[in-house]
Amino acid sequence: MTDIGYKLICEEHGPSELVDYATLAEQSAFEFAMISDHFHPWTSTQGESPFAWNVIGAIAQATTDLRLGTAITCPIIRYHPAIIAQAAATAGVQLPGRFFLGVGTGEQLSEHILGDRWPEHEVRLEMLREAVDVIRSLWDGTTTSYHGDYYTVENARIYTLPDDLPPIHVAADGPKTARAAGDIGDGLVAVRPDDTLVDSFETDSTADAPRYAELDVCYAKDKQEAIETAHEIWPQAALPGKLMWELATPAHFEQATETVTEDEIAELVVCGPDPEAHISAIQEYIDAGFDHVTIHQIGPNQAEFVEFYENEVIPAIE
Repeated sequence: MTDIGYKLICEEHGPSELVDYATLAEQSAFEFAMISDHFHPWTSTQGESPFAWNVIGAIAQATTDLRLGTAITCPIIRYHPAIIAQAAATAGVQLPGRFFLGVGTGEQLSEHILGDRWPEHEVRLEMLREAVDVIRSLWDGTTTSYHGDYYTVENARIYTLPDDLPPIHVAADGPKTARAAGDIGDGLVAVRPDDTLVDSFETDSTADAPRYAELDVCYAKDKQEAIETAHEIWPQAALPGKLMWELATPAHFEQATETVTEDEIAELVVCGPDPEAHISAIQEYIDAGFDHVTIHQIGPNQAEFVEFYENEVIPAIE
């Protein structure tokens, strides 16, 4: 059985809207939600970027059953992993049994802001391994000192811990990172229906570890309107992967996407009101081995999208 989730995109919506949408998702057929965690949006057209951890606290008070996870928190540069250990532990208390921490190696867009060097991916992956180790060490609930290659923790103790610690799911965009996710994580997160990621992840993980994926869609009653909305708000979907990790500012993303066409976006984003198109795209992820698919609805048309999925898409997913 595949669970269908709802993506809370901080780069498109303000904090109060995100809480409203989380409540809407809980009341619908969606099984869980994932919330983005950036300092910047990719482009100024997206227009928002509230602090995800404040929003998580508000969602905890507004919902009772919704499972919620970050997608993705980067605990290696902008955040010290000790801070994320405390933040995620608190979220686990506020959302008992229904919070998970999604982590990854990040994007320069949000991680350069304190003036730190942006390392190559190989180094960032080493940092992530150590960061997860720091987080798990602090979750022991004892006074901890840690002197690693990248992080130092001295005489730190997290006093507020949930009864059940949150699982840590690791984002991967290639086989090497997917293998690392299987080694250090409790689950996998990806953004494309690539079965090689699932195969690499399963090399070192248990067979029942969850495998999350994310799908961009833009529902509207008129397909052309949906294409235009996706093109205006989400043009970076057409950028090659390495540019996504390396560009440093929204202005850079705006320059890089100047030549992206509506036709290119229509090829990459499921646009319009045809339920079969949405079902088929989700099925690609299921066929690749993912058992949780998070749907990101681009643009402001969230309530109609939720109704459309509840009535015409989710019932068709097995």
